[in-house]
Amino acid sequence: MDTQLHDVDTTVAVLSLTGISKSYSGVAALTDVSLEVLPGEVHALLGENGAGKSTLMNVASGTVQPDGGRIRVNGEEIDGLSPALAAKLGIAIVHQHPAVLPDMTILENLRVALPPSVFEGKGPIEEYATRLIRESGLTAHLGDRVETLSVAQKHLLEITKALALEPRLLVLDEPTAPLGQDSVDLLFARVRETVARGTAVVYITHRMAEVRQLADRVTVLRDGRLRGIARVDEVTDDELLTMIVGRQMESTFPPKYTATESDDINLVLSHLTGDGFVDVSAAVRRGEILGIAGVVGNGQSELLRALAGLDGFTGTVAVGGRGLSASQLLGKTAYMPSDRHSEGLMMTLTVRENAAISALKRFKRWALVSRRAEVETVGETLDSLAVKASSMDAVVSSLSGGNQQKVVMARALLSEPSIVIADEPTQGVDVGARLEIYRILREVSASGIPVVVASSDAKELEGLCDQVIVMSRGNAVGTLTGDDITETRIVQTAVTSTAHTANTQLATEKVARSTPLRRFIQGDYAPSALLVAVIAVLGAFIFSQNVRYLSDFNIFSVLMLVSALGFIALGQTISLLIGGIDLSVGPLAGFLVVVGSFFVNDGQPFGVMGLGILLMFVLAVATGLVNGSLIRFGKFTAIAATLTLYIALQGLSFLLRDSPGGYIAGSFTALITTRVGPVPLIFIVLVVFTVLLELALRKRRWGWRLRATGSNEEAARRIGVDIDRTVVFAYVATSVLAFLGAIVLMTQIGVGDPAQGVSYTLSSITAVVLGGTSLLGGRGTFVGSLFGSILLIQVLNATTFLGLSQMWQYIFQGVLILIAAVFYSVARRRRTVLV
Repeated sequence: MDTQLHDVDTTVAVLSLTGISKSYSGVAALTDVSLEVLPGEVHALLGENGAGKSTLMNVASGTVQPDGGRIRVNGEEIDGLSPALAAKLGIAIVHQHPAVLPDMTILENLRVALPPSVFEGKGPIEEYATRLIRESGLTAHLGDRVETLSVAQKHLLEITKALALEPRLLVLDEPTAPLGQDSVDLLFARVRETVARGTAVVYITHRMAEVRQLADRVTVLRDGRLRGIARVDEVTDDELLTMIVGRQMESTFPPKYTATESDDINLVLSHLTGDGFVDVSAAVRRGEILGIAGVVGNGQSELLRALAGLDGFTGTVAVGGRGLSASQLLGKTAYMPSDRHSEGLMMTLTVRENAAISALKRFKRWALVSRRAEVETVGETLDSLAVKASSMDAVVSSLSGGNQQKVVMARALLSEPSIVIADEPTQGVDVGARLEIYRILREVSASGIPVVVASSDAKELEGLCDQVIVMSRGNAVGTLTGDDITETRIVQTAVTSTAHTANTQLATEKVARSTPLRRFIQGDYAPSALLVAVIAVLGAFIFSQNVRYLSDFNIFSVLMLVSALGFIALGQTISLLIGGIDLSVGPLAGFLVVVGSFFVNDGQPFGVMGLGILLMFVLAVATGLVNGSLIRFGKFTAIAATLTLYIALQGLSFLLRDSPGGYIAGSFTALITTRVGPVPLIFIVLVVFTVLLELALRKRRWGWRLRATGSNEEAARRIGVDIDRTVVFAYVATSVLAFLGAIVLMTQIGVGDPAQGVSYTLSSITAVVLGGTSLLGGRGTFVGSLFGSILLIQVLNATTFLGLSQMWQYIFQGVLILIAAVFYSVARRRRTVLV
């Protein structure tokens, strides 16, 4: 893009928000807020957590609809702004919590989030996508699953998506919070390049230094209201702080502790070595805070995880003169992780539950937890941290990022720990909340509890810590104390280090993670490969016991059974991919067979048979629409909605026929059972359907949106996926595939039997889980579901050829489900460990 700033009309605002108001459950988040952003300027947006900054930008990006006010983009008033429309208008937003899809690869995240026009005329997509992520400083492989990326890498991916749009308005919400200095410098350079081309940038941050480096103008919000607008070069930091917090700030950091020789040493690290760090030693006196510094990714987080007892180590950790093992530390440490969403909080629980969960023993009265004691104690702690929430029983995900971090700290304090470990404790936290956190950490340390803090902000370590260990490549390359703890010395010690990478094993693992083999093992097709091997081995064993196993008759019979189950399993796969489930597929298949038995009979004209098939199809579509509508618009859970249809359809089946009747026409059965050699033609159709669905899942926006919805619904909504339409269509597709399974089932049972079909619900779920599709949504394959169906039918068939009783069929099914669940859980845990 060759546009320069002098080619752009800078008199017309790219974004103009006038009188914006927004309330949630009667609580005002924004009240009469206005903001104007001009082309070619960086407009900083400041305010405490909960001030309304993110809400205002969600309004600007179409994610949130305001209750009142006007939105103008490039001078034109916009009604009903949506994320998709915002993207078309050139508005891109980098959220504080990245809108990335953990179960999809980096390339798939780019393809689903960006319009096709971004990739048109840019050469091979993989080459262009690689160039995009490299320009943002992301060095991972396009095929890496996003859940394996670090927090910083996820932010870089989010930044890549925004910059790839070449937007007219770029909103950056706390973009540097998890980034190292190299990545920050690269981001700032990209922002300056973007601004020079006439792009307007809204920059949300809590760091004054960044405002001075980048911004032209600044707007301050407090309590959802506009508090001031100024040019950055015409306002002082003290004036900005007064506008932000509503009072004059005294000092950013509390006074440091003055240690004496008589003070006890309450934390000793002696030659501590673990996965990612080596030979770290320190002695900390009561009242002192130990800081861990260094460029992000140099062993700081690994060291803190070891101190928290989450990872093993060698060497000695002594607290209060007593040496503690990793398992002992785990029970005595309050750990505040840097990634509060993934590790720090349970996002579906309330504020009270999150704060109290580590301290339930404190509230125990006899054998029960005292609700009164819990509420009083938790309430006092939350009040001391000035947590802003509508109530203690509000879901913690509804809080701002800074208030969520305060809840993490509240849990740490309530647990009455022997040591406090804080990794990036003020990441994404406003200046007022930072003061509270610094004060609490200092008070905790003064009370005799050792405090260890890791931060990528050297200025924070300078003001807060009494000792600072500087890490480089896993080595402790320097320990600073007293007046030596300055931002300059910390940075200088880190960047001038010549230490070699500690723990070669860890470095090798991280390189190995990017090899094709490792990506395949972590990918969706590994379970399918395992199933193929199991099917081959089991088939060979059965054949060695009974040569009739590979007879034409048995092959045909098995593949016919696979065809009926396979179509239903393909449909179940769609439901599970979106994070749902469809319990109604079995009764639906049986119900459709009963309906068909009134039309597809010997002696009936072709038109009547066709009408019966059409009616079956319509009823299947209607069932899918009801399921999807109950879930999305009726707010039913997937289990509740589909269980309702399960019961209703089964009841309708018995209402239509209270006993088997209506024999299926022989001509229809002959058509469906047409074979090519020993292989039924309908099985070939099933394979074709499987391949087409798999290609659509991997190569088409329908498949990306399906998986995006199941991977992270909120992130998918932010990037413009129509969740309601996707879910409803998914359940319709599930029911249509159940209709195809019912067609095959008709020829197998040959009669309208209301008792048939129910078992296919459990069988389809078993087949899909065997194929590697996650019950949590977001990942899976249609190919795996096909192989899962084959293995399940093969196992049931084996009991006959091996002379086993029917009891063994249920035993084998249970064992297969257990193996699949264990395999998936272990694989998922290994992927998480590798992050």
